[in-house]
Amino acid sequence: MTNPIVKSFWDEPTGSWQYVFHDPDTMKGAIVDPVLDFDPLAGAISAANAERLLNYVRETGIELVWILDTHPHADHFSAAQWLKAQTGAPTAIGAKVTGVQKLWQGIYNLPADFPTDGSQWDKRFADGDTFMVGNVPVTVMFSPGHTMASITYVAGDAAFVHDTLMMPDSGTSRADFPGGSSDALYDSISAILALPEDTRVFVGHDYAPGREPLCEATVAEHRAANIHWKDAPSRAEYREVRDARDATLPLPKLMLAALQVNIRGGQVPKAEDNGRSYLKVPLDYFESR
Repeated sequence: MTNPIVKSFWDEPTGSWQYVFHDPDTMKGAIVDPVLDFDPLAGAISAANAERLLNYVRETGIELVWILDTHPHADHFSAAQWLKAQTGAPTAIGAKVTGVQKLWQGIYNLPADFPTDGSQWDKRFADGDTFMVGNVPVTVMFSPGHTMASITYVAGDAAFVHDTLMMPDSGTSRADFPGGSSDALYDSISAILALPEDTRVFVGHDYAPGREPLCEATVAEHRAANIHWKDAPSRAEYREVRDARDATLPLPKLMLAALQVNIRGGQVPKAEDNGRSYLKVPLDYFESR
């Protein structure tokens, strides 16, 4: 089995990690969870993060064969469509994204003809699907809990888990968004931490509690030190801790903006008759925290 070279890219405003991984033999590669920049005060979108990834791909000589999202993000806009426009590489996400689209179609009161079939992506991966990035085998694990559509990409010895695990000193990710479930998250984390001990786990966020931002730890390190998992909690114990923690957390600052873009695969809403796109805010759907 060929293991990938992984390059991480930090986005400080959203606390997000983005990744490029590639096969060193064939130089074929993929991008995971790219961020499209959004200034909420100005309502302005830019592509500085995505350009960093693209410049690295070109300078390294990587042939980009996939642009991969793990789920529709609530804390940043996906740059998948911008990168596809620049490179022609296909986009992909988990097959259960259709459930997220239908859920948020209702929250945003989108028209009945809004596509909720996942057709905004070129590929929708189901649990257990496999594909190759050069000589690197990639297996898709359905990892619900944070959202009902979350997936993990296991590429050789690297697992891209995004909003499932945090770094060991921060624990695990929240499960209180619409469609989330701490019960499902317990099963997803159990499956991820059943991977070989030397599997490199790459997380999607780090809020750097008194240290520099980090993105990687092994399965063995999570089993031994993850603050929500090191004592091998029962399902009930884990859910109690996770649900109590979630009840104290504010909603992500960009959630109501980001989901409108991300359920469209990274595309902004269709322009109105003045040629400009607009975002909606569903007033009083969520309670203030």
